[in-house]
Amino acid sequence: MPTIGIDLGGTKVLAAVVEDGTVGATRKRSTPSEGPEAVATVIAELVSELGGADRLGVGAPGQVRPDGVMTGAPNLAGFGHRDVPLARLVADATGIDAVRVDNDVNVGALGEQAAGAARGMRDVLCVFMGTGVGGGLVLDGRLRQGPHGVAGEIGHASFRPGGRRCGCGGEGHVEAYAGRVAMEAEARRRHASGEPNALVKLAGDRTMKSKVWAAALADGDPVAVSLLAEAVEAVATGIASAVMVLDLERIVLGGGLVEKLGDPFVARIGEAVQARLFPGSPTTVVPAALGDHAGVIGAARLAESG
Repeated sequence: MPTIGIDLGGTKVLAAVVEDGTVGATRKRSTPSEGPEAVATVIAELVSELGGADRLGVGAPGQVRPDGVMTGAPNLAGFGHRDVPLARLVADATGIDAVRVDNDVNVGALGEQAAGAARGMRDVLCVFMGTGVGGGLVLDGRLRQGPHGVAGEIGHASFRPGGRRCGCGGEGHVEAYAGRVAMEAEARRRHASGEPNALVKLAGDRTMKSKVWAAALADGDPVAVSLLAEAVEAVATGIASAVMVLDLERIVLGGGLVEKLGDPFVARIGEAVQARLFPGSPTTVVPAALGDHAGVIGAARLAESG
């Protein structure tokens, strides 16, 4: 029987049959709001619709221990900040013993390493910029999770000690300068303190999605330009530090903000990274290639590596 990868998100659950890094049949449902057991039931239904599987991998938005227990998933209704044994719940619901669960960014990194922009690379860091800043680390061809499941979390690396408060409670983290939520908060703070900007004008009371940032930058809005420059500096500093510690072959950039701003934004971060490395460093910075399929491909790869 095939391997099935599951991309569990805050609004949808995507399931796909994956063979040799290629996505076959897919099924999709809205993410239930009743909590972990309901999510496990939906996953089981999707697996059944796809004909079953020997192995199952799940990528989920939250912190996940190596044993498949989620320790915090605020974007999943009913999960919250408590321990949820998602791997066991899914195994019980599906009848599949070989169930692996990991953070969605880690799984996305595995997908890009298996069949995307990092294919064939042994040592890769994937950085995803969207609501926050997440990272997934592959070393010697295998996902590196670490004993606490936080390896690769570049968003919480220190960028500016004593700086802006991060959503995790720390100060001066990369995510506090390069995550879209944090950038929006700073744009609104500046607007309220007498520095009007196109970001607030375009978004109004709605969330400043990536398209709002793209439009404000296209108009040359000074606040948007300034905040994005800080984001580039923060992410590049975090990446360069990781490269110097781990001697990485390639950096893959993905996520909603990167997709919306495109190749010029990736090139800009790449240039900033190179400026912080030894001259002649062979490390390259490239855009992610798989889009929405990175999650299911990576989840399947996770299951197969278990």
